[in-house]
Amino acid sequence: MKRSQLILIALGIIAVGGLYVLPSVVVDNESKADAVSQENESTATSSTDPVAMHEAELSPDQRLQINTLKLQIAENSSKEELKSSAEEIAGIYQELGKYDSAGYYLSLAADQQSDPDLAEKAGNAYYEAFSFALDAEKVNYTAEQTRKYLSQALDNDPTRMDLKTKIAMTYVSSSNPMQGITMLREILEEDPQNEDGLFNMGVLSMQSGQYKRAMERFEELIQYHPDNLQGQFYLGVSYFEANQKNKAKAQFEKVKTMTDDEMILGSIESYLDKL
Repeated sequence: MKRSQLILIALGIIAVGGLYVLPSVVVDNESKADAVSQENESTATSSTDPVAMHEAELSPDQRLQINTLKLQIAENSSKEELKSSAEEIAGIYQELGKYDSAGYYLSLAADQQSDPDLAEKAGNAYYEAFSFALDAEKVNYTAEQTRKYLSQALDNDPTRMDLKTKIAMTYVSSSNPMQGITMLREILEEDPQNEDGLFNMGVLSMQSGQYKRAMERFEELIQYHPDNLQGQFYLGVSYFEANQKNKAKAQFEKVKTMTDDEMILGSIESYLDKL
């Protein structure tokens, strides 16, 4: 299931009354690609054991492939080979849901080449890790890395509102959440129909219990982006929490026609049973 669908279900379950947490992910912290094992051993006393978590989920073929690619990175490969090797390693870790490990190798290549494309890929991988992180230290680390690398990509193309939105969301979870909210408002001032901006402002309104404001945001969102499943679902949740039962029922029935996902449909039925 896609991350967006998992987030959708997570928030739905929160509203119903329970939270099913998602597994956290890990990152290697080696200074050179061929020193992974030594560096991981030195950090084994941290909140998670990178060696154990990686080794437990890597198949022998994946382990061999990653070690071969790490050697290629360490052997002063050409820019093209370095980029290709880093992207291959990242792809393996992304398949396993270890997004910050993917981000690490992409950032390694991005730092060596000053490549905005690699910086964007690294920032996006760290943002995925940030989205799932539960440990406070990991949240802070992945947020910082997201900002670092997506800012590089944004410097290369300041028109990328999608990147600015992700950076804003990392600030929302920081000690200075208003910085992120201000950024989201600036995005909507510049582009009132921005899908990510409307969606995230709606979610933030829900989280703060401002369901009337959340309704307005999600109504705007589906007006401009009717295929946004998360927005359609959250609009139903907002109606439900605002005690607008008829609107909530109609909205949930509408969402049922938009997806075959059993988890989403199950969450909808939980709401309908309460109406």
